[in-house]
Amino acid sequence: MNVLYIPNPQRPQMERAIRRLERDVLRMGALVEQSFRLSHQALFARDLIAAEQLPRLDKKIDRFYKQIESDCTAIMTLQAPTAQDLRCLSAFMQLVRDLERIGDYAKDLAEIAIKIFPYPSHAALPEIAVMSHHAQAMLATSLVALADLDEVGGRGVKRLDDAVDNAYDRVYQTLAHQRDVPGIVEPIVLLALAIRCLERMADHATNIGQRVAYIVTGQRS
Repeated sequence: MNVLYIPNPQRPQMERAIRRLERDVLRMGALVEQSFRLSHQALFARDLIAAEQLPRLDKKIDRFYKQIESDCTAIMTLQAPTAQDLRCLSAFMQLVRDLERIGDYAKDLAEIAIKIFPYPSHAALPEIAVMSHHAQAMLATSLVALADLDEVGGRGVKRLDDAVDNAYDRVYQTLAHQRDVPGIVEPIVLLALAIRCLERMADHATNIGQRVAYIVTGQRS
């Protein structure tokens, strides 16, 4: 396991602050993972009870985001951080923004699930579900990399993004060229929005992995 923060007995307050921030980021990440799982359940298992849980969970995620951002800013301005400190703090601020956006997209997916519920299941749903599983795996991998400060694991998330991008292209073409749509096109539009949400969630998971690598190495890819 890599060490995020080299202990300095002369600066125990800063060390505690960084450790506390790291714990809060991981707690926020766990909430985002939960929101992603619920949105998947809502959309693919047609579970409206799961969908109804998302707004409350999203508020918790937003509170973490605002608190972590505020704490990072306070440390930067009040505690004379070193270059190493600033690298961690700036990465945390960017990283929690990615987490917050994934949470927002999960809430969007839940809203799509509610709107699409009255319509019959579309033939593309199984492939979209696989796309969702891939994106969730990317998020989980990026958070494990953060917990372990694993540069290789963080950078490896980017390779997983190809499966999501390829699925997005295939499903989009299927939806865009669908023939004989009977009357209402709303389900097609909603599914197009859903795959866009999933594609963006995967991109943000990739960003998190890249930010972990930056925390460890100080180098941007």
